[in-house]
Amino acid sequence: MMKSLYFLTALLFLALPAQAATFIEGLEDVPLMAGMKQLPNDNISFGNEESRLVETLLTSNKAGFKKVAAFYKSTLPQMGWVYQGTRNQTLVFEREGEVLELTKESDKPLLVRLTVKSKI
Repeated sequence: MMKSLYFLTALLFLALPAQAATFIEGLEDVPLMAGMKQLPNDNISFGNEESRLVETLLTSNKAGFKKVAAFYKSTLPQMGWVYQGTRNQTLVFEREGEVLELTKESDKPLLVRLTVKSKI
C-alpha cells in the first residue's frame, strides 16, 4: 500500500508542469526577477569574439531595489557570477573576464540598469 502511495505521489509530481524561468533578452543566463519587466526598446547589445557589451533596463511597480538586490545576490552566484560588493547604488558581480552591474536609476517606478561588459 505504501509503495503504491509513493508511486502515485511521484507520478503526480512528474505530471505537473514545471515553471520555466524567464531570462533577460540578450543575456540568456541572467534570470528576470518575477514582477519585473524588461523595457523592450532600451536594449544595447554589441560585441565580438573578444568582448561584449549588453545593457538593458528593468522596471517594476511592485518591487523595491532591496528585494531586487537580494534576488540577484542569491541567484547570480548559481550562474557563476561572484558578488564583488556595492558601490553607490550599483551591485557588482564578476565572472570569467566580465562584469555585471545592477544600478538603481529611480525608485517610483523602480528602474534598474543591468550592464554586462568585458573587463578591460
